[in-house]
Amino acid sequence: MDNLIANEEVKMRIDRDHIANDLFGNLDVNLRIIRDNYDVDIVQRQDEIVLRGGEASKAGEVIAELIGILESGEKLDPQTVNYVIGLRQKGLSYGEHSVSRDAICFTHRGKPIRAKTLGQAEYAQSIRAHEIVFGIGPAGTGKTYLAVATAISAFKNKEVDKILLARPAVEAGERLGFLPGDLQEKVDPYLRPLYDSLYEMLGRDAALRLKERESIEVVPLAYMRGRTLDRSFIILDEAQNTTKEQMKMFLTRLGIGSKAVVTGDITQIDLPRGKKSGLKHAIDVLAHIKDIKFCFLKDNDVVRHALVRKIIGAYDRYERDNPQDKDEA
Repeated sequence: MDNLIANEEVKMRIDRDHIANDLFGNLDVNLRIIRDNYDVDIVQRQDEIVLRGGEASKAGEVIAELIGILESGEKLDPQTVNYVIGLRQKGLSYGEHSVSRDAICFTHRGKPIRAKTLGQAEYAQSIRAHEIVFGIGPAGTGKTYLAVATAISAFKNKEVDKILLARPAVEAGERLGFLPGDLQEKVDPYLRPLYDSLYEMLGRDAALRLKERESIEVVPLAYMRGRTLDRSFIILDEAQNTTKEQMKMFLTRLGIGSKAVVTGDITQIDLPRGKKSGLKHAIDVLAHIKDIKFCFLKDNDVVRHALVRKIIGAYDRYERDNPQDKDEA
């Protein structure tokens, strides 16, 4: 029986040449991903794919899903291939659990911005449905990017009058007076990732015009104290680096007709040792409030380079196996 399984062979027909080209990817990158995840050899014969090995059936199910994605008109890239494989390994199907194909917004070049994973789709929907949402997860899961996209959509639809993006400048200890230049020059290096998202979606010129009119603000968290923000879409990025006091201050800025999204990665806290993260504290304090939504994105929601997911997984495993090496925060 074991030899029979090891020699399992699955044949799959491909009807169109362009499907085959898109399926395999540039320099067969997609096929290499499948081989890396399954015990299988893959051979193409004209309009047919032949799979041989102990996991030929499982690999065939993945390829069938990928063909279905292409036939529906979606693009296929290595991140999508890895995501489909991740779903199959959990007993789920991309086709049965497909994410919403509705665009959250469009970039200034007309490119649609959509959720790419189930976790991202739930996160985007939660932002629309709740006034305060926490997006918590590792790097590359689209926490800030999707929040900014939803904010721009709300602004364009006149649901809000202002977008405000904030970040704790913890790398400078928030002691900005010691840095050279005016206020904007002092804080810009710490706010650059937020500007990058705005420029991609709105275009640099349009984003700067809105900033000049104060329809968009990008500020360090310390400069929000004492404000009340009505009809605003407020995003706090890198919230794992807030203190408990800063988090409370931020959440109480919310005014009438406003929405807040808090994003962070509790595995990357840069606060001094022994100082508890305001994001971790908020999870404990606010978890029982039903109108506040906590979305926990996972490593299978990573949409950056496939290696990012593997790196995150490796660090998670190491920290589980070596708790003594983990910093207190």
